[in-house]
Amino acid sequence: MHIDDIFKQWAVTHFESLLSECARCDHSNRLESFRYRFQFVFIRFIVSMEFTTLHSVDTEYSADSVEWCSTQDEHHAEYFACGTYQLIEAEAESQTQRSRKGRIYLFAFDRQCGELNKLQSTETAAILDMKWLPAWTQDTGPLLATVNALGQLEIYELLHQERRLVSRASCELGTKTVEDVPALALALDWQRKADEDVVELLVSDSLGNVHRLHYTSQDELRHQDHWHAHDFEAWTCAFDRWTRGVVYSGGDDCLLHAHDLRVEPTQRIWTNRAHDAGVTALLSHPLHEHLLLTGSYDERLRVFDTRAMKRTIAELNLNGGIWRLKAHPKRNDLILAACMYTNFSVVDLAAAGGDNLSANPKLLGTYLEHKSICYGADWAPFIDSNVSEDTASRLHLATCSFYDHKLCLSRVDANI
Repeated sequence: MHIDDIFKQWAVTHFESLLSECARCDHSNRLESFRYRFQFVFIRFIVSMEFTTLHSVDTEYSADSVEWCSTQDEHHAEYFACGTYQLIEAEAESQTQRSRKGRIYLFAFDRQCGELNKLQSTETAAILDMKWLPAWTQDTGPLLATVNALGQLEIYELLHQERRLVSRASCELGTKTVEDVPALALALDWQRKADEDVVELLVSDSLGNVHRLHYTSQDELRHQDHWHAHDFEAWTCAFDRWTRGVVYSGGDDCLLHAHDLRVEPTQRIWTNRAHDAGVTALLSHPLHEHLLLTGSYDERLRVFDTRAMKRTIAELNLNGGIWRLKAHPKRNDLILAACMYTNFSVVDLAAAGGDNLSANPKLLGTYLEHKSICYGADWAPFIDSNVSEDTASRLHLATCSFYDHKLCLSRVDANI
């Protein structure tokens, strides 16, 4: 028997008994130290997750968002987009407003041969967030929605035959500072309206507002309304994936709000004050109803049951402010977290749905290739299974970091 297998068998048998034995001693600090070190080793052997960087790309401008095309069929699963943000210093004393420019890169990854191709580079205002939307029909391509530093929502269509993005619609949010400068559009989310050829979009901005927009199959993009949700930046917003009309917002005021669009959105359903710093990421779980995940500058991943928001179901310190949370399209309990000042982490939510909703998040692995602020991350929408005797699953992810303007495409070999 291999030494790793011997350790696994021993660890599973003795883990709880060792902790119980230590607990009988009145040495709490020693117990916590032992628990931390043992759990780290336990995870290292029981859940092997090996990261391999396949490609590293210099994006020239600071990179802050990556989105893999996971809303369409297998033919489009090769595509992902990267958004960048570059602050341009004022050239003259008379210029008080610094401009922000950006690019959208379109890439294609051939998983069979491992080749990565940069297909297109589009000049834009600085990009802060992106999301792929599904195609309207079989004859049209998936859509990429972006928000930028000019307070605009822009939508592009991916033409598969031509392998490029083309602009389809644009809309200004219209909110401005007292100096008449457009608020930065910070984050967006979307959902398809039931039985209608309409996509509803949410956008949050740097003045604390949340905006609602409608996009139709005729490429009509209309601003519906907006409301003031937070006293400072509204860093993030999200639709509830299970309850139509319910949306969430998180801000630099450390508050998490729930709003009901079926009535007056300014009338909040509830407000949660559990976070010790700004709320920066939201994920309404696609598999488990009532499950809401949040990320914060306070470095903790929190799991909530939206029916009982007075306390969290579980918390996990990821040792870095959490900017994005992404559930794997095929294995929804695998969560990819962009931890700004440390790394990119993979967490197993280990959740059980239904009335016995529970969660016990475990850190499975960390990707340490980046040396600057970790902002953008997303899973590839495919999994290779039973790759080898030691690799039960092979996953891929794309990550990007800011000041080193670095984009990485990586392979993750795991025994899960």
